[in-house]
Amino acid sequence: MRVHRLHAVVRLAVAGAAVVAMTYQLASLHGRGIGSGNFFSFFTIQSNILAVLALVAVALVPGPDRGWLLDVLRTAATLYIAITGVVFALLLAGLQEQLQTTIPWVDDIVHRVVPAAVVLDWLIDPPRHRIGWRTGLWWLAYPVAWFAYTLIRGSVVGWYPYPFVDVSHLGYGGVAWRAAALMVAFAVAALALVALSRVLRLGRRA
Repeated sequence: MRVHRLHAVVRLAVAGAAVVAMTYQLASLHGRGIGSGNFFSFFTIQSNILAVLALVAVALVPGPDRGWLLDVLRTAATLYIAITGVVFALLLAGLQEQLQTTIPWVDDIVHRVVPAAVVLDWLIDPPRHRIGWRTGLWWLAYPVAWFAYTLIRGSVVGWYPYPFVDVSHLGYGGVAWRAAALMVAFAVAALALVALSRVLRLGRRA
């Protein structure tokens, strides 16, 4: 019981750190005259918000009481925050000014600490319910919607959150093939997460 309580405290601590980091960053941007619209348009911020909700949910709901839907939503949040960490490490490291995360400790929390903590938490306490392959592919609806939103909003305000979706520099063709490549990678990651959830579930039952 003490271990479970400690685990819940760690989850809430990570969630709290993420909230503090994002709130501090938002306040800093407001101080520089930058509005909230751009801030909340970053996939990084959105995925961190989802990660916070997932951490709080599993901290408050004991494992045996979690339903299939919570397992599915939590795993989806894990996928999105893992994407944030991997894409940052491979494509965006060093672009903190453009990403509006120039405060080092904020940058570390939203791009490194939270992704690593959420993935590790999911591995330590994996889903208890079986997740289908089709469900995993449905998780791609959110990144697709984000891409669509980003392109539409960008055409209106003339601003794009990441270089790989910047139509003003790459053109729609350049953005399209990059988006397609990323979506293939996301699909592979989603299916891999479903497969891993099944392996871990079987290991729990063994």
